[in-house]
Amino acid sequence: MNRMSKKLNKKGFTLAELLIVVAIIAVLVVVSVPIFSSKLEKAREAADVANMRAAKAAAASMYLSDESSASKGPYYYDADNGVLENKKDDINGYGQGTKTEGGVTYGDYYKDTMECKGQIIEVTIKVPEKVDEEVKVGMEWVPAGTTK
Repeated sequence: MNRMSKKLNKKGFTLAELLIVVAIIAVLVVVSVPIFSSKLEKAREAADVANMRAAKAAAASMYLSDESSASKGPYYYDADNGVLENKKDDINGYGQGTKTEGGVTYGDYYKDTMECKGQIIEVTIKVPEKVDEEVKVGMEWVPAGTTK
């Protein structure tokens, strides 16, 4: 009988061992959640900056293909289709960034303290007066016509 009780007690973990494992997992979760959330915010901001670069490229393409009507904006960047539109009514808001300092920036267009969640990019093209001047492309986050 003594042999059977020794065999039964050797199966499984003790309560102390299980509590130590749970405590270790809890500490790992507490440490990793803030790191994960900051990386997630930086990824959202990087997506916004990528959309701004794409909007600027679309504006440059519009200017190079048809100079006469390029400055008649403002235009609104449709990130779903990758084109500039004349009106913002049918464009869903795609901005994701929030006011979290220490994130991604993009010149004067995008600061890490901007909130652009659910907004779209408004693009203006200023055609130069002289041939040797550069084309100015202005971008700003504005409320969308519709939201997702």
